Amino acid sequence: MSPPQSPNSSRDQVRPLAPSHRIHIENEEGVNYTSTSSIQLSKKQRRRRRCIKCCGCCGITTIIIGIVILILALTVFKVKDPTIRMNSIRFEGLSSLTSSSNLQTNMNITVSADMSIKNPNAVSFKFKPATASLIYSDRIIAEAMLPRGSARARRTFSMNVKVMVMVEKLIVIPRLTSDLIAGELPVSMSTNINGKVNLGVIKKSVDIRMNCNMVVDLQRQDVKDIDCERKVSL
Repeated sequence: MSPPQSPNSSRDQVRPLAPSHRIHIENEEGVNYTSTSSIQLSKKQRRRRRCIKCCGCCGITTIIIGIVILILALTVFKVKDPTIRMNSIRFEGLSSLTSSSNLQTNMNITVSADMSIKNPNAVSFKFKPATASLIYSDRIIAEAMLPRGSARARRTFSMNVKVMVMVEKLIVIPRLTSDLIAGELPVSMSTNINGKVNLGVIKKSVDIRMNCNMVVDLQRQDVKDIDCERKVSL
């Protein structure tokens, strides 16, 4: 027969291998408290992860918005040069200049110019009142005021310019006699238009200049050799 086991040996067998991580504290009133350090630590970690995710999403969204704005600024919202064109020009009343010995000083010459402005931008091009000047022998012999206007987005704005030339202003120019004998008058028309292209937060001032040199054929009473130079400043 095996010897009887002592009470101490049975108590040793049921003893746990390691103490529990929970700590029970009993106060004077008999209420037990369990340590919550591990639970609080887990909440802090979850809160920190949420903050990191939120900051990451905000940063990625900001970068995407910046890229989209940059692409739009370089493509759709990039200010492009409006172009001006002289479509046609004609002189009426040239019969008063057919002979240097028979100038009719009480007559006027009407110059009609058909011009157009093409706006390639995504918004309107609005311009201020402009001036068209007719120049002969480096002198301004007539001017016309162009009203303010607006060229719609990706549209062409047409305008007709009329300039009245008084013959009495021409007879004081020394070279007029030789030009009448040759039957040709070299003249030019200069147009300067100032406006703005408004792209929301982006506002660009645009200055359009066009100078057209031409020769007025007095015998045919027509215009030839039209050569226009254009310049756009942003």
